Amino acid sequence: MEIVISSLSVLVSLTLLNVWILRFNKSTCYRGGDAQNMREEFRVYGLPGWMVPVIGSLKVLLAMLLITSLWIPVVLKPSAYLIASLMLAAVIMHLKAQDSFKKLIPATLLLLASLFIGMSGG
Repeated sequence: MEIVISSLSVLVSLTLLNVWILRFNKSTCYRGGDAQNMREEFRVYGLPGWMVPVIGSLKVLLAMLLITSLWIPVVLKPSAYLIASLMLAAVIMHLKAQDSFKKLIPATLLLLASLFIGMSGG
């Protein structure tokens, strides 16, 4: 089970880092509404611009903590549950924007994976 938790932790972390660092200014088929980048996506959800760096910083920090948990297990549950909370908010925003089911998939999978990590991990 430890290998599953470690693998999921790395997968969730790399996914968040990819979205918030590599794909921040890129269009993807998973962006809310017709947004072409992260800032536009937050506008689609009716969120203020200042939330973009706050949420982004939190997600990047938590992704790094989740990776750190491979060596320092005490940070596993808090970081997994905080990521799950942020992903639940992301799912709610997609629902609020009446996005298609396809756009809900990544946030939902990250939510479920984070919950699984938190409930099963160290």
